[in-house]
Amino acid sequence: MRQPPSPVPSPAAAAARLAPRRHASPPSRMPEPVQLPLFPDRAALVRIRPERNEWRFYRMEVWPDLFGHALLARLWGRIGTPGRVRLDPHPDAGAAVNALARLVRAKRRRGYQDRPL
Repeated sequence: MRQPPSPVPSPAAAAARLAPRRHASPPSRMPEPVQLPLFPDRAALVRIRPERNEWRFYRMEVWPDLFGHALLARLWGRIGTPGRVRLDPHPDAGAAVNALARLVRAKRRRGYQDRPL
């Protein structure tokens, strides 16, 4: 028949439990800085006018395509619906970002406001 373990630990077990624990700490490094984009490659806008029963969204993003060019993806419609999608091809990402900035300025003039992504 087996005897239950003794409630008094052995001296080696007690010493191990009382010894300070040493964890291998990783070398201290500075966190990587966050670079905010100077020319954003996406935007989300909304225009809400309850008095006109108007609840609209407009999203734009710059996507790379398979041929080394860039696409400006434009999604718009009534909030709560899938909306419509339009893909505008551009020769490079810079041209697509310029088009995005131009469209954002025009939408803001028409009453759209920025919405967090």
